[in-house]
Amino acid sequence: MSKIGHYLQEHVTGEVISSADARRFFSTDASILSVVPALVVYPHDENDVRKVARFSWQLAERNRIIPITARGSGTDLGGAALGQGIITVFPAHMNRIVEFDSKSGNVTVEPGLNYGKLQQTLMTHGRFLPPFPSSFEYSTIGGAIANNASGEKSVKYGDTRGFVKSLRVVLANGEVIETGRLNKRELNKKLGLATFEGEIYRSLDGLLEEKQKVISAFGLPVGKNTAGYFLHDVKRSDGSIDLTPLLVGSQGTLGIITEATLETEEHNPETTLFAVSFDSIQAVQQAITELRAMPEVPSAIEMVDGKLLELVNHIYPSKIKSLVPKPFPTAILLVEFNSGERHQKKATKRAKKILDKLATGYQVENGLEEQSRLWKIRELSAMSAMHADGHAKALPIIDDGVVPLKRLTEYVEKLYELCRHFKVQPALWGRAGDGNLRLQPHLDLNQVGDRQRAFRMMDEYYRLVISLGGTTSGEYNDGRLRAPYLKPLYGDEMYEILRKVKQIFDPYNTLNPGVKIDVSLQDVRQLVRGEYDHAGRYDHLPRS
Repeated sequence: MSKIGHYLQEHVTGEVISSADARRFFSTDASILSVVPALVVYPHDENDVRKVARFSWQLAERNRIIPITARGSGTDLGGAALGQGIITVFPAHMNRIVEFDSKSGNVTVEPGLNYGKLQQTLMTHGRFLPPFPSSFEYSTIGGAIANNASGEKSVKYGDTRGFVKSLRVVLANGEVIETGRLNKRELNKKLGLATFEGEIYRSLDGLLEEKQKVISAFGLPVGKNTAGYFLHDVKRSDGSIDLTPLLVGSQGTLGIITEATLETEEHNPETTLFAVSFDSIQAVQQAITELRAMPEVPSAIEMVDGKLLELVNHIYPSKIKSLVPKPFPTAILLVEFNSGERHQKKATKRAKKILDKLATGYQVENGLEEQSRLWKIRELSAMSAMHADGHAKALPIIDDGVVPLKRLTEYVEKLYELCRHFKVQPALWGRAGDGNLRLQPHLDLNQVGDRQRAFRMMDEYYRLVISLGGTTSGEYNDGRLRAPYLKPLYGDEMYEILRKVKQIFDPYNTLNPGVKIDVSLQDVRQLVRGEYDHAGRYDHLPRS
């Protein structure tokens, strides 16, 4: 073990590992990238995290940079869970539910807690955390907060940011802060502190005041957006300030979250589910628009297109035979309502009126077993994503764009055109209710031609999304993969504000560098794996 490793092991309660096999294991996440870390640390508690951060800061003061990357279960699709310095792995020790308040429904957790276990616990109390991602059964709550994750229920409930009440965070220099909404008097106290926390509040408050018009004027007409840093609700017109919305979705680049208090919602297991067939994407767009305008907003609006059904039928015909009869429709929507019984009946009637004029057919189910069977239609996307055609595999490289709903038809048509141009099999699925669709082309990263094709396709895809008024990151966040598109997305002036935020919180660039800010496509190209695989993930069959 290196001198740094020995030093850290003497000072932290948790474990420090530098063996080649451990470093190799943590050199990949669910993305197509690979970065080998120098050390792996399993922090036992917040104090360990503080010591690691303080050590890194002190080295940086002497012009020696050893960065820190916080990591959960490594399910990140953009490469944000990778780093060349110290990887701090949270699920081993910092995995507790600290407190649950049965009256308010608020829950306080550590970042390494498995999201699925948290959800199970909440449901025993009649509660749940709605913005769970597809990977919730095998990912961590810390990763969801870091990415501002969302999922199938987000069409009604929004993203993770809306449920995070407060945080405990280790700053770049090892100081620990607690976030929450501060009124003017409380903010003035923070501004007077002679600590790094005080410096952050002073610098950020000044930046927000100076650039208020730029920040408030900028916005994207999309249902969700995780690109860059969220600045709109940090400082309000009443002078209050809260770092929480800024830190949620910052991917460990501004601070390391060690504890979070979350709000939850009442869980109703009795839902109504529609499986709806359409003969055109234009009809899909119109149906979504009208469904979202209903008094009872659907809790989920998920889509698979006919080309995905054809692909799965070619790969696993027995899996689809009993689910969707031939000929396959242009697209299928899974539309769910989860309000109380009386509201669901009203919603069902209204939805039927909409679908009667736009759909070619639909099935409605209220029973759990029948609904489970219908949801398998949406889960067919996992079969496409896990399928290997020789050495070619489905690559998660162009699958998180979000466009305004009014551009959905144009978006889908141009995606099909993109696939034809690059000679890849089209297959779309995803959160159609948010204008957030997935496409994972089957390519072989062993082949130079396919590697080049992947980057050309990725570049055209994100520029297409931007041209349609959309965002490059809907629920997976920027990471390394989408970070190069932040400047084209936001423009030079807004991008400089984002860069300044990073500098305020992380002046030595020790917190997850190479993620979000100052990342070029050339930086990303150099990190691409020779072969993409799902090693370490097959035991839970990744969902998409």
